[in-house]
Amino acid sequence: MSGLLGKKIGMTSIYDEQGRNVPCTVIEAGPCVVSQVRTKEVDGYEAIQLAFEDKKEKHTSKAMKGHFDKVKTTPKRYLAEFSRFEEKKDFGDILTVEVFNEGEFIDVVGTSKGKGFQGVVKRYNFRGVNDATHGQHNRLRAPGSIGASSYPSRVFKGMRMAGRTGGNRVKITNLQVMKIIPEKNVVVVKGAVPGPNNSLVILERWN
Repeated sequence: MSGLLGKKIGMTSIYDEQGRNVPCTVIEAGPCVVSQVRTKEVDGYEAIQLAFEDKKEKHTSKAMKGHFDKVKTTPKRYLAEFSRFEEKKDFGDILTVEVFNEGEFIDVVGTSKGKGFQGVVKRYNFRGVNDATHGQHNRLRAPGSIGASSYPSRVFKGMRMAGRTGGNRVKITNLQVMKIIPEKNVVVVKGAVPGPNNSLVILERWN
C-alpha cells in the first residue's frame, strides 16, 4: 500500500468524457517528506514514514525536532506510515501527486464531521413512536422500549441509543482519480470524502 497525506480543500464538479457532470472532491496531496524508513532488520517490518504540512518549531517537542533534523527538513504536523512502495525510498525524498495516475482508483481515509450528542432519530434514523394520538406526549422522537424488565434486567451492549455521533475514522474505497494538477499539488477524486474542509486525509493506493 502506497499513498500520500493530504488536506481536503472542498467539493466541485467537472465534466467527464461522456459529458456528464460529476461531483468531485479537491484534495491538496503532498508534498510529503520521507521522514523515516522502517526495515525488517531493525523494526521487524518494511514501511516508510511520510510527513506532511509545516508547523512552527516552537510547537514541536525536542524529540520530534531531532527526528526531523535527521532528514534536514522543517517540523511537520502529520505523520503516517505506508508500505509497499514500488520504488525504494530514502530519507529526505519528497513525494508529490505524481505518485497517482489519472483514471486509477484509490481509497481515502478521513475523520467524519463531529455532530455532538444526538438523539436516535438523528443518529440512527429512528422514526419515533408513531402518531401523537392515544395519550402520546412528546414521544415523536423518542427511542421507545430498550429491553425487558425482569429478564434480562439489563440493557444489552450495542443497543442503539442517543449519544455522541460523528468524529470517527472513515474509509471511502474505490474513488476514481479524475484529474491531477501537479503544479498545485492537487488531486481531484470522484465522489465525497469524509471530514470538513482543511481536515487531514490519507490517500491510499493498493499496488
